[in-house]
Parts: sequence; C-alpha cells; structure tokens
Amino acid sequence: MKLPHLFLLAALALSGGAQAERIKDIASIQGVRNNQLAGYGLVVGLDGTGDQTTQTPFTTQSIANMLMQMGVTLPPGINMQLKNVAAVMVTADLPPFAQAGQAIDITVSSIGNAKSLRGGTLVMTPLKGADGQVYAMAQGNLVVSGAGASASGSKVQVNHLSVGRIPSGATVERSVATALGVSGSINLELQDADFTTASRVVDAVNARFGKDTARALNGRVIQVRTPVGDDARVAFLGAIESLDVSPAQGMAKVILNARTGSVVMNQVVMLDACAVSHGNLSVIINTQPVISQPAPFSKGETVVTSQSQIEIRQQPGEVMHLKGGASLADVVKALNSIGATPQDLLAILQALKASGALHAELEVI
Repeated sequence: MKLPHLFLLAALALSGGAQAERIKDIASIQGVRNNQLAGYGLVVGLDGTGDQTTQTPFTTQSIANMLMQMGVTLPPGINMQLKNVAAVMVTADLPPFAQAGQAIDITVSSIGNAKSLRGGTLVMTPLKGADGQVYAMAQGNLVVSGAGASASGSKVQVNHLSVGRIPSGATVERSVATALGVSGSINLELQDADFTTASRVVDAVNARFGKDTARALNGRVIQVRTPVGDDARVAFLGAIESLDVSPAQGMAKVILNARTGSVVMNQVVMLDACAVSHGNLSVIINTQPVISQPAPFSKGETVVTSQSQIEIRQQPGEVMHLKGGASLADVVKALNSIGATPQDLLAILQALKASGALHAELEVI
C-alpha cells in the first residue's frame, strides 16, 4: 500500500536546496503593519431572511436607537416583528500609511439568526480600533458569494450566506501615525527567528550600503541605519527590500494532522537505522435480514429477524529493518516500504521519535 500523494508531493517539493529570496519576503519593517477595525451595525433591505427579533432582542434595540437618532420615536412597549433587518459585525484591516478619504474593503458577518444577508445594505457604521477611536465609516451594498432556496421542508444552499463583503465599503476618517526612521534607524523583523538568516541579511545590507549600516540585535530583529530625509529614506528602504538573501535551512520538522491523517516533512528530516513492526487487525460485521413466513392458511404471522456474521481478519505483523536516511527521499522510501496507512503513520512516527531514531520535531495540528 502506498502513502497518499500529499506525502509524496511534500517530499518532491522540498527536496531542493534553499533558494534566494527578497528581504521583503522574509522580513517586515517594525511598525509598518495593518490595524484591525471592528464595528456593530445593521443590514437592512433583506428579503425576509433577517433576524427573528423575538429571539434577538439586541436587533430590536438597535433599530429603536437608530430611529430615535433620526427623529422617530416608537411608542413604549411596542413589539416589532421585522424580518428584513439583521444585526452584524463589520470588520476591516486598516493598511499602513492609510490617509483620510482612502477606501478599504470590509467584511460583514451576521451575529444573530439571520438566514441570509444576500441583497442587504449596510447602514452607516463607525469602525473603531483597539483604542476605541473611530478610524473609518462603513456603508454599502453587500456582495454574498452564495445562494440558497427552501420549499416544503427541503433546503438547498451553496456557500455561506451569513457573511458578505463590500469592496471599498469603508472610508478612512483618521490615519495612524507611523514614525518610520525618524530616530535615524529602522528595525527589520524576520518572519522566522534564525541567527544564520539574520547574519546573512546583515551581510547583504552592509555589502550593498557599506559597513556598519546594519547590525543584528538578535535572531529576529536587525537594526538598519537610515539616511536623513523622507525621499532618501523611502528609496533606501525600497532598495533594501529588493536585496536577495538565501535563508538558512530550517530545523527538521514533521507536521501531523490527526484529523485528516496528513503528514508533511521538510527536507532536513533524517532517520537512523531502526526496526519497525507493523500489522493490522480488522473486525467485519455483516448483518442481513431474515424473513420467516408461515405456511399457507396456518394463521401465522410473518416475522423479520436479523442474522449477523462476525469475522476477524488479522494481518501478520512483520518486523522490517529501515536503513538510516540522510535525505527526505530516503525517509519517504523507507516508510513506504512497510505499507503504512496515514493513520498508522501517525503512530509510527511518534514511536520513531520516542525511540530517538527520527531526528525531527513533531508538531500535531
């Protein structure tokens, strides 16, 4: 039995050496990042697929507050039965250096029991940051990439109907100040902390812009001196982002997905010589109905019973010798030779790690 193609593809894709990458692909500039925004709002204009207001009282309260701000006062004790309104959460990412008046995309998600947001319109909703300040205002018609229909108890649905997007649905009202190189230096942050990669980035920057331009503070952060002036600083950072660096080879790691049985290894996984015993035990239960009919004119009743057959199949276990592998291809070939299924492989790899034969970090997701 062969292992799934996912396992083999991982071996082939990771068999080559590390390739040179741009600094912008392996590092980011400290302080230059997105900021999350969120807000609570209402979607109106739904075709009877909104919240059931008796079960979501916050929707009714929100409608009453909105109408009051518009000069409409509802009589006390009124019980609104609305089906075309839904309470939603609106989320967005405020990109770095965004300025007032810039449009950003937003995601609208139902927080009540609305059946669908398709065809709805988001009413003006303020979006706030973690500091409680309003940074954008959102409004517009939703785009829901799904469809659904129901009749006589039957229901058909394609994709998810309670979440939609509004392209350019929010307007930035406040910018986030970013002090970029004002102190005369910026910090580059590697996506994966590695002392070798940090040293190579320092060497690449110093070779291009002169000695002592960059220095590594630790395995993740690299401090770079910047020129004076905004124009010179932007051009300088653009040139740094385009420099090519060969990242260091990562640590040996095996990723196990216990739910799907997927196993992925990187190219530095090694296996020492060891012996593995592998066998399977399966229980097969076959149940068939047996109908007993009485003889003609005997006044008996037809009786339906069941008859079960139980069979136990056991494949004889065998001890196989696995040779030590210095590359991922050797490891894949060795594990393939015992005919292990993905679920068996999870247990085998954990046992190999416990025995010290597998030189890699096991990560279960």
